[in-house]
Amino acid sequence: MKKSIPYIVIATLVGAGVLAQNLLSAPPQPTPKADSVSMNIPAATEIPTAAEAVGQCGYMWATHNADELSAMIDEEIRAIDPAASGNASYYGEDCVYADGHSTFSAMETDFYVRIPVDDLTNEEAFGEWISQVMKIVIAFPREQIQGNYGFVEFWFEKSEGEHVIVRVPIQEYMDGTHGITGAALFRMFYSPP
Repeated sequence: MKKSIPYIVIATLVGAGVLAQNLLSAPPQPTPKADSVSMNIPAATEIPTAAEAVGQCGYMWATHNADELSAMIDEEIRAIDPAASGNASYYGEDCVYADGHSTFSAMETDFYVRIPVDDLTNEEAFGEWISQVMKIVIAFPREQIQGNYGFVEFWFEKSEGEHVIVRVPIQEYMDGTHGITGAALFRMFYSPP
C-alpha cells in the first residue's frame, strides 16, 4: 500500500500540470454584457500574444456610437419635445489584433432616450412617450439597423437623482403590443427597482 501512494501523488501532479497547461493556452472568453455599458476587460485578455499566429485576434464585448442613426433619432425626439434627446449605439464584439488594430461586428442596435418630466408617477404619459418613440424606431429602414433589433432605453428624469428607467426590447414590442398605449404599455415593460 505504501508503494502506491507516491504513484498517486505523481499522477495527480502530472494531471494538474496538464490542466494548468490547457487553462493557460485557452483563448480568453468574452465577458457577458452588463446592461448598456461595455465591459473593460484587462489588457492581458484583450490582445493576443506575439506567439499566436498572424491574423488571429482576441474578442471582447464593445459598444460603438451609431452617429448617423443618433442624429436621426435625436432630431425626431426633439421634434416632439425640444428638451428631450436620443442617441443610438451598436453593441457587439471588437476583434483586437496583436498590433492593436481591431474590427467590429455588431450584434444589435440599441437606442437611448432621455425625457425631462415633472411627475415620476405619470404612467399614462410615460406610455404615450414609449408609443411615440417606438413608432419612430421601427420606421427606420432595416438596413440602418446593424445586427438584430436591440432595445430602446427610456430615462424619464425629474432631476439628476430622480428618474424612472424603462427598457423596451424592440422585437418584443413589435411582436406583442398590438396597439396597447398609455399606462398599460408602460407597465408591460417597467420593472421597479
